[in-house]
Parts: sequence; structure tokens; C-alpha cells
Amino acid sequence: MADMVFWIIVGITIGSAFMVVQSKSLLYSAYALLFTFVGVTGLYVFLWADFLAVVQVVVYVGGILVLIIFGIMLTNKITSVNISHASMQKSAGAIVVLGFVGVLGYMVFNTPWVELANAEPAQTAESLGHLLMMDYLLPFEAASLLLLGALIGATTLSRKEN
Repeated sequence: MADMVFWIIVGITIGSAFMVVQSKSLLYSAYALLFTFVGVTGLYVFLWADFLAVVQVVVYVGGILVLIIFGIMLTNKITSVNISHASMQKSAGAIVVLGFVGVLGYMVFNTPWVELANAEPAQTAESLGHLLMMDYLLPFEAASLLLLGALIGATTLSRKEN
């Protein structure tokens, strides 16, 4: 049963990601992105990464995707815009994708996967909290200051001069 649910989630994730890049409507691409993010959340649940699954829903679905959809809907006349798929580089892109899939397939089939029988899931939130607040506190704070500086710089650059 779990294998069937896993493959359904994989199918939803891959299918909706394909719809994101193939849809001619920007709004439909954003809606397909919702299903892609939810599918990735399901994959995190199968990896027993409960904390990452919750962060995926809160940050990506609850924050970024809602911002994208509001941006599309509040921008004047953008819902009727069709996206052009004319590209001169489709053959080069197909070669790169096939090479990437080949390397990933080689890794998947040649990796000695370990299966845990009746293993208990790890407490990911507790271990991540300990690492962030004890071992990696200084790099975590340095990254937050760097992001704050980037946010202030972006706000300053986007402001209209009077």
C-alpha cells in the first residue's frame, strides 16, 4: 500500500512540474506549482523528514506560492498573457536532460540501498534545533545578517527617488 501511495505522489509531482513548464497560462503554471510543492512535501514525509515537510508547506506553499498567485492576480492584464514556448535550444536541452537522467539512473541502480525494518523515525526537529542553536549558531546568525543586508539593499534599490 505504501509503495502505491509513493508512486502516486511521484506521479503527481512529476506531472505537475511538467505542467508548470508546459502551460501557456501563467496562472495555470502557478496552480500546477502548488501541486508540485505538495508532492515534494509528500516525498519528505516518506523520507521521515517531518520538519522539512512542515517547512515546505509553510514557506513554499504558504508564503512564496501565495505571493506569486497574488502578484499574478493583482497585476493588471497579466492573467490573459500567453507564454511563448518558442525555443531554438530544444535539442541541446534534451541532450542535457538525457545525460542528467542517465547519471541519476546510474547512481540509483549502483547504490547499495539500506532498508531498515521496523525502524523508528528520527526526531528531526529536535536534532535540527540542537545543531542550529548550539553547533552552527554563528554561521546561522551570519547568514541571517547577510539576508537582512540583502533585503535592505533590495528595498533601497527598488524605491522611487523623489
